[in-house]
Amino acid sequence: MSSLRQLVIKDLTSEEKKISGYGGKKITAIYNSNVFTGRTMRENLSDEAYKSLMTSVRSGSKLDRRMADQIAAGMKSWAEGQGVTHFTHWFQPLTGVTAEKHDSFFTLKSDGSAIELFDGDALIQQEPDASSFPSGGIRATFEARGYTAWDPSSPAFIMESGSGKTLCIPTIFVAYNGESLDYKAPLLKSIAALDKAAVDVCHYFDKNVTKVVATLGWEQEYFVIDEGLANARPDLVMCGRTLMGHAPAKGQQLEDHYFGSIPERVYAFMQDYEQEAYKLGIPLRTRHNEVAPAQFECAPIFEEVNIAVDHNTLLMDLMAKVAKRHKLKVLLHEKPFAGINGSGKHNNWSMATDTGVNLLGPGKTPRTNLMFLTFFVNTIKAVHDYADLLRAAIASESNDHRLGANEAPPAIISVYIGKYLTEVLSEIETRVKDKFSEQDEVILKLDIHKAIPELLMDNTDRNRTSPFAFTGNKFEFRAVGSSANCGSPMMVLNTIMTQSLRQFKTDVDAMVEKGEKKEIAIMQILRKYIAASKNILFEGDNYSEEWAAEAKRRGLSNFKTTPEALDALITEKGKQVFFNNGIFSKRELEARHEIMLEDYVKKVQIEARIIGYIATNHILPAAVEYQNTLINNVKGLKEIGLDKKSYAAQLNLVENISGHIQELNDNVEAMLVARKKANNAADLHKRAHLYCNEVKTYFDKIRYHADKLELVVDDKMWPLPKYRELLFLR
Repeated sequence: MSSLRQLVIKDLTSEEKKISGYGGKKITAIYNSNVFTGRTMRENLSDEAYKSLMTSVRSGSKLDRRMADQIAAGMKSWAEGQGVTHFTHWFQPLTGVTAEKHDSFFTLKSDGSAIELFDGDALIQQEPDASSFPSGGIRATFEARGYTAWDPSSPAFIMESGSGKTLCIPTIFVAYNGESLDYKAPLLKSIAALDKAAVDVCHYFDKNVTKVVATLGWEQEYFVIDEGLANARPDLVMCGRTLMGHAPAKGQQLEDHYFGSIPERVYAFMQDYEQEAYKLGIPLRTRHNEVAPAQFECAPIFEEVNIAVDHNTLLMDLMAKVAKRHKLKVLLHEKPFAGINGSGKHNNWSMATDTGVNLLGPGKTPRTNLMFLTFFVNTIKAVHDYADLLRAAIASESNDHRLGANEAPPAIISVYIGKYLTEVLSEIETRVKDKFSEQDEVILKLDIHKAIPELLMDNTDRNRTSPFAFTGNKFEFRAVGSSANCGSPMMVLNTIMTQSLRQFKTDVDAMVEKGEKKEIAIMQILRKYIAASKNILFEGDNYSEEWAAEAKRRGLSNFKTTPEALDALITEKGKQVFFNNGIFSKRELEARHEIMLEDYVKKVQIEARIIGYIATNHILPAAVEYQNTLINNVKGLKEIGLDKKSYAAQLNLVENISGHIQELNDNVEAMLVARKKANNAADLHKRAHLYCNEVKTYFDKIRYHADKLELVVDDKMWPLPKYRELLFLR
């Protein structure tokens, strides 16, 4: 009987390819067509309702409840005009995927007559079952109540799925008592906190600034493989990555895939998901082949961080759905294939004022350069002081496979700013020993003004090995994993920046109150911050063993696994920065820690089960079958009277296969014992560390012997699609 693998390969060569395209339409013709934009609001709302909603969006103030019914009616009218029959509160619980419960506009009046209704109460709030989502103990199983609450700052949109359309309303998700159970609620709190702290500091330079927003431009990497081949592999179906598989003769060593011609079938898929994204207002700008075979990337234009996070989360859903139309599968796991590059999601972060200034963009005058230096140095200081929290923000079972694999930043958090800016900061730090005079102030202003505008010509090169790099007018957080919700690292980055700016203002104001001039006080504090945080700066190769040793000498942390990285959340230092800035309560933070540990345990547990299943149900039967074929061959040669030399190769193969079969079986059995020990651990923290340090140690051992068997077992008998097929057949 043909294996599923062989049937899929046969079908793959004969199936019709789906042709896509834009049908002659401009992107601008479809962009935002499924979004309740400002223009759409104007057309469907009264002036009073429109102004009330815009005030809420711009200022973050609560929406006038009296206007909610008007806004809901206008939103329903627009949606029904597009063929929508249902609505949902679209939210991002701590499951790693989005959630939605659909309700129809249809309802019955008291007299039994049917009507279409969507009122303000339904728009603003819904009540999904909170007990079924991760809560870290905040909700007991019998306490089902939780609430989704409308986030007016992120526009409603219409999601098309097959022949149906649903009005989606972005919301936060909280427990009955208001404790957050999602990614969005703490992100919004961090945005508000950063806005207040940044505006206060901006007033040293420009009193006209009334609002500062964090901005984000993400770069999404992903793999695309044939759906049939993926479905023939239990590990890809259940875990999103291959748990075994020998490296093909050709991987990425020729470097011929990067920026190469996009394969036709993938190109059709890209055009398809891009159109769906444009309808939803996701401003995609670039697409290209990435380094590894079958790996690709897309990236949008920068947006305000809350909307950018929603758009990235939405896009990941879209890509998976659209891929099915093309009989493809998108892999967002950070390391779906061993031996080739994994996938990340670079988060390009900056801050912008309502006066049109990028606070991390060097200015053209001494005053704006000083403002740039203030925010630039405070960012470095924030990363230095809270590097462990940034590491925790990107920690996951899947990202552990990528970080430090000489293809992505290591687990050591450091900052790259380039030789040029390093020299600028060094000059500020060392110009005077004790304090700045007015003459020093003038010299610094002039010297910096002469030097810094050169950055506008991109004077700094990029360091691809750095986890946190300055790239001209933004910082690129390169350690974020491809499957991650951007809300977590952005929330942490906003929070630690808020803390640094608040401390900066306190320090400057204290000097000014003592009679120091404002500009001199600012330079004095910046000099102090530069000296205190320079250990986090590194310009060299972050992959090198020398850097790991140097980082240790500098006192920088190197948390290589998720369980140890997550502990930073519940240190006293970690707690205080979240408490002081109103992001989490003690219970919320401890719940997050527990949820993330539990997620880690469950994912390793699933992988352990699958790797054991594949080994015993796929690999061992195929190996034994081939071994029996060899044994029968040897018996036949013996029977016709040939000497042992004539079948020595077969005997060697039998012995080789027998050894790998035994080792494979023994390691699977040992892994089962380790799993039982981990499952019986007294607490979750201990269980996570046991799964990390004991259960996972068997994965590579089992894989080693399975991969060795793949090399010798008859190709026709091997049940799993091989790397050469997964990566190169489409």
